[in-house]
Amino acid sequence: MDWFTAPGYWLGRLVFQRALAGVYLFAFTGAALQFRALIGAHGMLPVPRYVRYVPFRHAPSLFQLRYSDGLFAGCAWAGAALAAALAAGAGDLVPLGAAMGMWAVLWLLYLSIVNVGQTWYSFGWESLLLEVGFLAVFLGNARAGPPVLVLWLLRWVLFRVEFGAGLIKMRGDACWRQLTCLYHHHETQPMPGPLSWFFHHLPRPLHRVECAANHVTQLAVPVLLFTPQPVASYAAWTMVATQLWLVFSGNFAWLNWLTITLALSAVDFTGIAGPPPAAASRGAPLWYVVPVCGLTVLVLVLSRHPVLNMVSRRQVMNRSFDSLHLVNTYGAFGTVGRIRDEVVVEGTSDRVPREDGDWREYGFKGKPGDLRRLPRQFAPYHLRLDWLMWFAALSPGYARDWFGPFVERLLAGDRDTLRLLAHNPFPDAPPRFVRARLYRYRFTTWRELRETGAWWHRRPLREYLPPTRLSQASSAEPE
Repeated sequence: MDWFTAPGYWLGRLVFQRALAGVYLFAFTGAALQFRALIGAHGMLPVPRYVRYVPFRHAPSLFQLRYSDGLFAGCAWAGAALAAALAAGAGDLVPLGAAMGMWAVLWLLYLSIVNVGQTWYSFGWESLLLEVGFLAVFLGNARAGPPVLVLWLLRWVLFRVEFGAGLIKMRGDACWRQLTCLYHHHETQPMPGPLSWFFHHLPRPLHRVECAANHVTQLAVPVLLFTPQPVASYAAWTMVATQLWLVFSGNFAWLNWLTITLALSAVDFTGIAGPPPAAASRGAPLWYVVPVCGLTVLVLVLSRHPVLNMVSRRQVMNRSFDSLHLVNTYGAFGTVGRIRDEVVVEGTSDRVPREDGDWREYGFKGKPGDLRRLPRQFAPYHLRLDWLMWFAALSPGYARDWFGPFVERLLAGDRDTLRLLAHNPFPDAPPRFVRARLYRYRFTTWRELRETGAWWHRRPLREYLPPTRLSQASSAEPE
């Protein structure tokens, strides 16, 4: 079946699969290291409580059948080990069916985590990893040529990621149409990186060029993915360059890296790859052709809702239309904040919590806190608590289900929660009271940086959570 495979894309498939396995490795490792405090049996939003109220059909997961922290840890570390093996090339050393099974296990394990992850796993890149990971099951290995249909389906995902993001910007905040959003974005994005301060201080005309280039890359270039080579490759490389710009300018977990991975699957490496291995030039077996054709029909049918969403004036970002996250809609930064507020969490061991008492600040790993600390690079690793703290500062409504349990665990000195933080000001015994205050943050100017050594400037706004003791924490809500 010569029509079924594209042997010349063997190197593109190899690069795509190794990179995707690397993204899976970060995802599973992050889940293993953070889950106990977030969704563990004694976490802020426990899985056992969640699955009691959410039926299997709405959130299919292995943990609907049975949950324990040990089982979750075992699944997460097993996923990380399998991802590492696939990144090292193990998928090409086994028969085609076994390789498909390995990718299917990865997808099933991560689906099981996402579907019980609740607020902590509500990000668009979770669904994107699952959608791309499901397609990877059918991409085959070195024992068969890359299936043309799956290669086109990967381009279809990439098109929706970029084009959906471009549409939501043009329909959303007026600053995208006025080319002024990047006057603010580098400063107000959820988790700035080590170069974000410098990006923010680029000349404003260059920020306007950034905006214009973004529109071209997201609204015009994606259409070229469906044109003949080498034009499709040029389009893909343009997306790679744009995504690398985003990698350098901020921390967006694995979103940019996964988009780069998708773009590389559209590149024709024939000119540098040489002839395909002999095994990849052989025809595909019928038992492989049939499910790939079935997958194509399934994706086309399920694409109805994402397409209708893209053409709708009420377009929404990052939504799954099925519980398996097979075909989703994407988008990012339909609105851009002009100001940056941060929730600062403090504790005291004073018996009476006075305003001028001995309040000590907890430090987070990624989100801004210490004014003299240059933002750090964590992506593609995902700091879930830090990201949710950014949403908490936007509105208390984003934090009502988990902020009280978070404070409760600080007051109890919970080790798993404290491991999520960069600095615990109470190493010997937990504080008697914890409070939270809202501050307005901004990047310092060049002059302020030279004079103070501070990357940030802040001023207090208001109380976010009044002083709270352990007996009150479980019902505490931010204001």
